[in-house]
Amino acid sequence: MKTTIAVLGAGSWGSVLASVLVQNGHQVRLWTRHPQQAAELNNQHTNQHYMGDYQYPPQLQTLTNLAAVLKNAEVVLFTVPTPAIRSVAEQVVPILHAQKACPLIVHASKGLEQQTHLRISEILTATIPAPYRQEIVALSGPSHAEEVARKDITLITAASTSLAAAQQVQRLFMNNYFRVYTNTDLIGVELGAAFKNVIALGAGALHGLGYGDDAKAALMTRGLAEISRLGVALGAQPLTFIGLSGVGDLIVTCTSIHSRNWRAGNQLGQGKKLTAVIKDMGMVIEGIKTCQSAYELARAQNIDMPITEAIYHVLYEQADIKQEITALMQREGKSESY
Repeated sequence: MKTTIAVLGAGSWGSVLASVLVQNGHQVRLWTRHPQQAAELNNQHTNQHYMGDYQYPPQLQTLTNLAAVLKNAEVVLFTVPTPAIRSVAEQVVPILHAQKACPLIVHASKGLEQQTHLRISEILTATIPAPYRQEIVALSGPSHAEEVARKDITLITAASTSLAAAQQVQRLFMNNYFRVYTNTDLIGVELGAAFKNVIALGAGALHGLGYGDDAKAALMTRGLAEISRLGVALGAQPLTFIGLSGVGDLIVTCTSIHSRNWRAGNQLGQGKKLTAVIKDMGMVIEGIKTCQSAYELARAQNIDMPITEAIYHVLYEQADIKQEITALMQREGKSESY
């Protein structure tokens, strides 16, 4: 059944998800703040800054007018970076009020809000009053826009406290190359999506330093243990972290050159300064800010997260990466179950 969908955010992931939805037969309007980007997408059907020469379906409409994008939308998909979620949601509310609309809210962003440490669904719940929205669904899992664009096989999770809402999103996105599973552990799915970016920074740094596969496997395995410990302490279900939004997302983010967090860590391992890495990337590196949130949450919950702490020391205290690795290796012996 054809559904009218508003996609907010025309970066790589938002624009490619919009493309998938158009290919699935839905009416999709994509929102960007930038008139030149909108003109390019509408006229050349490309998004060069994010996706090179990838050709978008001509049926995809890209607009800078948020009210026009939201008009009659049955589903609103947020794909803007985490720091922008609250401000964009605040702009959406009066428009939904004026249009007397109550859409299903979906997000495909990954991270936590700085200072508040709120998950994205919590930000949206706090910002968009209940009369102007239905349930909130998180779309997450091992997925790179570049591979979805070329119709590579991709499996992700639609998570919501409402199974019916998750199933609705599942139906919107499913096709012969994009498979969606449902999950009712919204907390675990969102936390796994956020925290894996921190470990990916470490995985990239190991590569940049010249370490091999043994070291990378160790980092990912023990990193997953850290993510799980903190996630469960914050209310997540343990099994979620061995699913698509846990170990699946961790694997792809820690091993792929498409991962901005991996690429950032790789440059840090090669000796670049953090300020230069951020400038060169030209896109948001979610793991940097998420690392601070994870570090603060772990301390508040009294959860042992030595890898996260080491990455925090490098990012925020200018610690030497090699010295942090040595310190990790020289820690007192422990049981693997902890």
